[in-house]
Amino acid sequence: MANARSLLHSLVRARSSLLYGSNHATSARHSVFLSTNGIYRGPSIYKLIPGARCISYTGPTSHIVVEMPALSPTMDQGNITKWRKKEGDKIDVGDVICEIETDKATLEFECLEEGYLAKILAPEGSKDVRVGQPIAITVEDPDEIKDIPADISSKAEVKVEKSDHAVESKEQKESHHISKIIRISPSAKLLIAEHGIDAASLKPSGPRGTLLKGDVLSVIKFGGYSRQTKEQTSKSAHSVQETTSPHDPSGFPSHAADAYEDLPNSQIRKVIAKRLLESKQSTPHFYLSSDVTMDNILAFRNELKEQHDVKVSVNDIVIKVVALALRNVPEANAYWNEEKGEATLCSSIDISIAVATEKGLMTPIIRNADQKALSAISSEVKELAEKARNGKLKPEQFQGGTFSISNLGMYPVDHFCAIINPPQACILAVGRGNNVVEPITGSDGVEKPAVVTKMSLKLSADNRVIDTHIGGKFFADLSSIFSDLRRLLL
Repeated sequence: MANARSLLHSLVRARSSLLYGSNHATSARHSVFLSTNGIYRGPSIYKLIPGARCISYTGPTSHIVVEMPALSPTMDQGNITKWRKKEGDKIDVGDVICEIETDKATLEFECLEEGYLAKILAPEGSKDVRVGQPIAITVEDPDEIKDIPADISSKAEVKVEKSDHAVESKEQKESHHISKIIRISPSAKLLIAEHGIDAASLKPSGPRGTLLKGDVLSVIKFGGYSRQTKEQTSKSAHSVQETTSPHDPSGFPSHAADAYEDLPNSQIRKVIAKRLLESKQSTPHFYLSSDVTMDNILAFRNELKEQHDVKVSVNDIVIKVVALALRNVPEANAYWNEEKGEATLCSSIDISIAVATEKGLMTPIIRNADQKALSAISSEVKELAEKARNGKLKPEQFQGGTFSISNLGMYPVDHFCAIINPPQACILAVGRGNNVVEPITGSDGVEKPAVVTKMSLKLSADNRVIDTHIGGKFFADLSSIFSDLRRLLL
């Protein structure tokens, strides 16, 4: 095994020397691990995901340091959700050693070479582990496990603890003076905020350590105060608020230990928050809305069930109708190309559907939805939704959609505006059905009031890609298909 490894390593070096030059050859490493979204080998990973390395050889022995891999192009850190192998366990080819939560999904980390798990450096539950940071050590021979230093993982912990203590010490020094201030009058608080005064430089003269308006005015008049940064202001305000009583006439609330609860974000929720904020800030949204009659949709569902024994949901029908409308209005199936500064039409119609999971909103994709039968769409939606809720989606199953649909029809939501999922240019928000009274023309040509069920559709579109004219054409085609759903069977 050792001879084979040495030979393989030499071949990687030689190939790297030819492709990248002699300087790069010395730093080439051969990866023996893969994820569910593909195998990462040799120097090619440097081109695909800069800075990502899976392993590195250390010392004269065959110990291998397993580092946090980059399992997606945008991943810079991950969480160790579960270790499938324990220290001392044998690792066979294809074994999953751990599960890693990335910025996209929870992926399995598999091994392509036999060995033994000698040391776990990042225990189960480790959060925000940077790409390239060591997470484990493997060896070829179980007798080599004892050669691994027992304190190898504690060295990093000591560094972290030291930095934490330094930060705590600094915060204690900064809050030493401010802790003397028990209360701040409302007018004094306003002046402090208005002039950006460091409250630690003020001396309270009021009863029971109350900082009065006169105390602030006196230092403003004679200039005997110091300004503070935004970070210091935030810390000072937090310190003052914690020391005030719940019935303080100054109006400062008391932060009791049980007054709030911090909810840690998963990697997925962090990415969702970041991307949606960027979308709302950088994408010029505009909105179009229309109502469609649901009565014929429900009648069509019953017909499929009774005559063809095919069970489909309203959402399945919406997906198919949207796909056909996009085929008829291809300008709506496009995205904004930042590099070229122009809209680019998509060659296929891939519908992303929003699925709520415990870790956040996932968007699995129905590929080529316009070419699939309703029954195929229905079964695929169920399969992908189940995988999304269990965190088992593969990257190709949720990356690369061209149009999104978000359906809240199962909740008491009449209509809503969805945020575009970049780089896509459109997302359709679907509300619930409501009974309304409308004039209906009977067979005798006379209009009579009748109760019909209406469903609200609201399109959020990128105005750089789609203008109101294209949006109008898209809605016109939607309405036409919804009025004659038998076209879906063609």
